[in-house]
Amino acid sequence: MSRINTNVSSLLAQRILGEQNKSLTTSLERLSTGLAINRGADNPAGLIASENLRSEKAQIAAALGNNQRADQVINIAEGGLQEVSSLLLEVQSLVTETANDAGLSSEEKEANQLQIDSILQTIDRIASSTSFQGTKLLNGTFDFTVSGQATTVADFQINGAKLEHGDTRDITVLVTGSAQHGGVFLSAGGTALDLSAATADFTFELAGAKGSREFSFASGTSLSAITGAINTFTSVTGVSAAVSATGIVVKSNEFGSDQFVSIKINNAGGQGGDGIVRFAATDENAATGTTTGFTAATNAIRDEGQDVSATINGIVATTKGKEAVVNTDFLDLSLTLSDGGSQTRASIDAFTITGGGARFNLGPTVDIDSQVSIGLQNVAARHLGSEALGFLDDLASGNSSNLVDGDLEKAQSITDKAISSVSELRGRLGAFQKNVIGSTIRSLGVALENTSAAESTIRDTDFAAESANLTRSQILVNAATNVLSIANSQPQNVLSLL
Repeated sequence: MSRINTNVSSLLAQRILGEQNKSLTTSLERLSTGLAINRGADNPAGLIASENLRSEKAQIAAALGNNQRADQVINIAEGGLQEVSSLLLEVQSLVTETANDAGLSSEEKEANQLQIDSILQTIDRIASSTSFQGTKLLNGTFDFTVSGQATTVADFQINGAKLEHGDTRDITVLVTGSAQHGGVFLSAGGTALDLSAATADFTFELAGAKGSREFSFASGTSLSAITGAINTFTSVTGVSAAVSATGIVVKSNEFGSDQFVSIKINNAGGQGGDGIVRFAATDENAATGTTTGFTAATNAIRDEGQDVSATINGIVATTKGKEAVVNTDFLDLSLTLSDGGSQTRASIDAFTITGGGARFNLGPTVDIDSQVSIGLQNVAARHLGSEALGFLDDLASGNSSNLVDGDLEKAQSITDKAISSVSELRGRLGAFQKNVIGSTIRSLGVALENTSAAESTIRDTDFAAESANLTRSQILVNAATNVLSIANSQPQNVLSLL
C-alpha cells in the first residue's frame, strides 16, 4: 500500500532514532560523570541504597577524624605527665639524699628544700598550663564530679563512666565479706613477764609483710614495754602491738590477704600464761579458741589477713585490702573503704557521679555505645598523694614533711604514692591510645573501605561495559539516521504512479 499523507516507515524510523539517541546520551552522561546513577530515574532502588551508604561513609569519615583528634589530645596530656613524672623522680632523689642526716650540712638541706619548692611550683604550672585549644587537661577539668560521698568511703578514683547527657549514676557498694588484719594474741596471764628465773630470757621472732625482727626480754618486763619495743620496728616488720588486759594483740599494719603476722618462740624462758591465740577468720577481734602454749610454739604460728569482698553496682569487684575495683565499658573506678566500712557487711550508697570526664565520640553513631569517657585527674602538688598518707605539697617549706626538719619517712611515702598515681594515669592513657583509639581507627578504616566498595558497586560507572554501550549506540544512531532518510524518500516513489 502506498501513502503520502502518513509515512508509517518514517514514524517508525523516528521512534527508533529517538530511542538510540537517548541511549547514546545516557552512555555519554555516565562516561562523563563516572556515575551509573545520576538521578532517581536511573535506578530508584540503587539510589536509595547508595545514598544510605554515602551517609554511612560520611559518619565513618567523621569518626576517623574524631579518633585522630582524641589521639592528639591524649598525646598532649601524656607530654605534660611525662615531665611531671621526671620531676617526681627528682623529688624522690632529693628526699633520699636528705635522709643522710649526718652527711649533709644544714645549708645543703636548705638547698635541697629550695629545689623541692621549685619542683612543686613547676608541677603546679604544668598542671595548669597543659591544654588543647585552650581547654586545660591536667587541672581537673576532665575529672569526674560526685556528690553525697558516704563517710564509709575513705577515698576513690573514677577512671571512666559512661553517662547519657544530663544523667547521673549512683554508686552502690555491697560488702559481702569483711576485710581483716593478720593478727595473734599473746596471752601472758599478767601485766609483766614472769619467767622461771631472773636470768631467763623470753625470746621470739616476729615477722610481717615487710620483714622480721627478733626480740628478747627479761623476767619482769612489762607488757607495755614489750609493745613499745615491737612498735619501734613497725616500719621494718609491718606489724604493730597493743596491750589488751593480760596480753598483747599483734596485728598487721594493713588489711588484706598479702598481710600477715608470724611469731616463733625461740626461748619461752619458763613463761606461763595461756600462750598464743589466733583470731577468727571472719572477726579479727574474736579468738578462735585454739591456743598454742609458748613452749610449743617452736614452729612459727602465722595468721593472714583478708581482702574485703564486695560488688559495685552489681559487678563483682577485684579487691585488695580495703580497696575495691571494677573495670567495665560503662564504669571504671576504684574506691577505698574506711576501717568500719570494710569490716561491716552492708550495702553502702557510696556516692553519685554527676558528670565530668573527657568524653570522646569514637564511633560513627551519636549514642552511648560510640562514646568513651576517661577521667583526667588534677596532677597539681596538692592532689598527688592520698588522704591517708598526705599530699605532695606537704613537702613544701614549713609543712610537715619538708626536708629541713620534717618527717622524711612520710615524705618518701607521699612521693612514692605520687609517682604511682602519675604512672597509673600515664598507663591508662597509653592503654586508651593503643587499645581503644588505635583499634577503633583500624576497624573504622576497614569499614570505610568496605562501605566505599559497596557504594561504588551500586553507583559508579563500569567504563568497560559503558564504552561498549556507547559504541553500540553510536552505530545504531547512524543506522537509524540512514533508515530515516530512506523512509522519508519513499513517498517520492508514489509520484511515479501518476
